[in-house]
Amino acid sequence: MHIFLIRHGESISNVGENYVNRIPDHLVSLTENGKAQAREAGAWLAKYCEEKQVDLSRARIWRSPFLRTRQTCDEFNRFLKISEVREDITLTEQQYGLFDSVPEEDWGRLYPNEYAEFQRQVCNQGKFYARLPLGESPFDVAIRVHQFMGTIYRDFEKHGVDTLFIFTHGTTLRTFLLRWFHYSPEWYQEERNPRNCWIREIDGNVDLGYINRDV
Repeated sequence: MHIFLIRHGESISNVGENYVNRIPDHLVSLTENGKAQAREAGAWLAKYCEEKQVDLSRARIWRSPFLRTRQTCDEFNRFLKISEVREDITLTEQQYGLFDSVPEEDWGRLYPNEYAEFQRQVCNQGKFYARLPLGESPFDVAIRVHQFMGTIYRDFEKHGVDTLFIFTHGTTLRTFLLRWFHYSPEWYQEERNPRNCWIREIDGNVDLGYINRDV
């Protein structure tokens, strides 16, 4: 199985533009810079696949149904030209619940009791297990990502789909790696969030890391 995990491009939330309007997370769009990032990274990835002789004849795109991942995917696919594009809700971002679209520095001021409980969980259990108020923990995301992996294996067994391009979000991308390679919660604690449009390559049971850090 050959897998490319791709984080979405720069969004209006990434640059703080959504802190006033508080658009629901699934409707957060890319910035113009984010669209340009996706086009550049898409052109780079298409060339990379050509040079590495990656067989795209049995390739499929999977993406989160959030707006910013759809937009990122569409920009990439201008160059990849993969006809099979599907969505799965298990690939969505971690649910931030009460803290959705609120600057992290304001969590404690606006929701002091809920923030205090969240911090208690972080201190006692680590950020992997700490659940955001009315939202999810990375542990919760890892559980649903594992459900998606069953789809991957069924597609391979029934249809021979062995090359995947997965457009998703930072937490979801890292929990995918955790489940696929059986990394530990401690690994997650240390693993930094990828930058926008970074691409992580998996070849079978080998984690090749982010292949476009310098792009």
